[in-house]
Amino acid sequence: MKVYTGGGDRGQTSLFSGERVAKSNDRIEAYGDVDELNAVLGLLASAIPEEHFVLVEEIHMVQSDLFHIGAWLATTPGSADTTALYDISEKKIAFLETAIDRMEEELDPLSSFILPGGHAASATAHVARTVCRRAERRVVYLLDNIADTHLPVSVETLRIYLNRLSDYLFVFARYCNLISGVQDITWKKDTSPRGIKL
Repeated sequence: MKVYTGGGDRGQTSLFSGERVAKSNDRIEAYGDVDELNAVLGLLASAIPEEHFVLVEEIHMVQSDLFHIGAWLATTPGSADTTALYDISEKKIAFLETAIDRMEEELDPLSSFILPGGHAASATAHVARTVCRRAERRVVYLLDNIADTHLPVSVETLRIYLNRLSDYLFVFARYCNLISGVQDITWKKDTSPRGIKL
């Protein structure tokens, strides 16, 4: 099977349920951002130290959830293809919240803003967090403003899941610094590069 088919050369693509739509369609924008987030999470998993394989498995589970979210967004309501998809249940949200609580038990409380960075895994988690926020905005816009986006999956649960995922990724970023022995980078007001007066 060839990777390229030429089917999208005229600026259209197929939804999961088969319909052809413009690549600028709001559905495509939404699940495209979810797909981008999934890819960044793959990069994050590759940056996590090998001995913390449980964290990698957590990320892989989230990636699987995002794959299903993207498929829901790419499927026309009422299509028979929805039978192949599972719901994003409240258990998925509870898992993220439990993971956040578990990591925060080991982290020092935040007393100031932090800059994205530190260990490579932490920096990648921060990138994932910002992509997650963008994906969330796209999905919320789609669900709020486009008439044909009624989904069998719970819309409210979907909103909460993406919102909680960005919280998870923020804490995950801090946790990656902790397990790597790297300090979070504290934001300091009115700082300038060493030896440079501004």
